[in-house]
Amino acid sequence: MSTRSAELFRCGPAFCLAAANRAGGRASCLAAALVCAGLAAQAKERVHYIAAETVLWDYAPSFPTNLMTAAPFSAEESLYLEEGKGRIGRRNYKAVYREYTDESFKKRVPRDPSLGILGPILHAEVGDTITVHFRNDTALPIGIHPHGVFYDKANEGAHYDSGDPRQHLGAHVKPLGGEYTYHWQVPERAGPGPADPDSIFWLYHAHDHENQDIYAGLVGGIVVTRKGRALADGRPRDVDRELTMLFMIFDENKSPYLRANIEEFAEGRVWDPDDAAQEAHEKVDVESQEFRESNKKHAINGLLWGNLSGLVMKKGERVRWYLIGLGNESDIHTAHWHGATVLHHGSRTDTVGLLPATTEVVDMRPDDAGTWMFHCHVADHMAGGMMTRYTVEEPVAISTR
Repeated sequence: MSTRSAELFRCGPAFCLAAANRAGGRASCLAAALVCAGLAAQAKERVHYIAAETVLWDYAPSFPTNLMTAAPFSAEESLYLEEGKGRIGRRNYKAVYREYTDESFKKRVPRDPSLGILGPILHAEVGDTITVHFRNDTALPIGIHPHGVFYDKANEGAHYDSGDPRQHLGAHVKPLGGEYTYHWQVPERAGPGPADPDSIFWLYHAHDHENQDIYAGLVGGIVVTRKGRALADGRPRDVDRELTMLFMIFDENKSPYLRANIEEFAEGRVWDPDDAAQEAHEKVDVESQEFRESNKKHAINGLLWGNLSGLVMKKGERVRWYLIGLGNESDIHTAHWHGATVLHHGSRTDTVGLLPATTEVVDMRPDDAGTWMFHCHVADHMAGGMMTRYTVEEPVAISTR
């Protein structure tokens, strides 16, 4: 972002008047403008190269072992995992966001395994600009729509009729190699409020056919840190570790890859009552209750029954958890930690409620070493595998010799 752009963002008559009032009327608007220009020079353009890609996703790579019980999956649990004979199972084609180091889109940025299926987490400080060079390598016409930040119609990344033709520029990016560059600004209203911690969380996701895109896997996040409270890379300086958790029932019945998944893994084709030539053994009744239930993956970051890894921290560290709810009316979640408590809006708790398209930020100071359960406390969601573990390690002893 240019210095001039930053000035326009945070400065203006309101800033000038406030600065003059703070100085008892002695500061002129010219002096205030100089202060503002100094602040603008500190603002950064955070540049990212993100591609949407088709992947073969495994919801439970540990199959046939349930990592939460260290025993084979039960028949009830296997409903969501076994493939073949009219069942897709644990492996599904999906679309995901992944980050690269430059415009060649050849070398991936290393990923934190705790993100699971999530796209990269973009960090910025209030006053910055986020630039995303996006490449669509899927066969779907998709883009990226952000929450919270400031954008014009050309950078909204959502497809609907608003009467503004610029809006369609950032939506429906052409498949199989189409590219688009988004510019999102981060004004104060995108940052933490007075009652928030020093960083807050916003979603981004595909919003071209949003009721299908999120189930394909096209979800990521933006962390915005309070002005003056960020490290050089935009991360908040008041925490030692950040973890981002998406609680969502991935409904593969609504995925744009449903037909491909049936043909690849369910040993058949979508049942077509008008296709007299379709063999009986090929028919997959996509409306049957058992088939539809088997395709609802009760996941944390796209993984089931303890398969989400990388949730490791030291005893006494300052850990900030960003919690996300997404999905439909079944996605009412209660994130619960064993072995620790968190601060949520200044209150102490060990369970935090989530609704679709909501985010929560909580801070933890783990004080109990060990490996602990972390899960949704809704009974049906636990039965479907919405659970994993986090590990608290003893701090490394420092020799004084």
